[in-house]
Amino acid sequence: MTAIGFVTRNDNGGFRGELKTLSIRAHIDIVPSAKSTEAQPDFRILAQGVEIGAGWIRRGESSGKDYVSLSLAAPELGSRKLYANLGRAVGLGDDNGFFLIWNPGD
Repeated sequence: MTAIGFVTRNDNGGFRGELKTLSIRAHIDIVPSAKSTEAQPDFRILAQGVEIGAGWIRRGESSGKDYVSLSLAAPELGSRKLYANLGRAVGLGDDNGFFLIWNPGD
């Protein structure tokens, strides 16, 4: 599993942290989104006030636990979308810390 960032959960249910790859380093906010239909994302991903993606709450097939699946797109990322899941940062002493785990399979 490749971590491409780290975020911390906010009091409002969103997340704040950093997206980091070999060529990109950006502070990001993952903010709750007001949904009017089930298909709309649960979160919007912002970098410097610009929307660069969205996130959906999914349920793990084997674990049955909820997680957040992210989809990011911006010119800096090239022509393909970048997919990641939020995974708990076990062992860092903070229950509110999550890694952005790159998901190349989506």
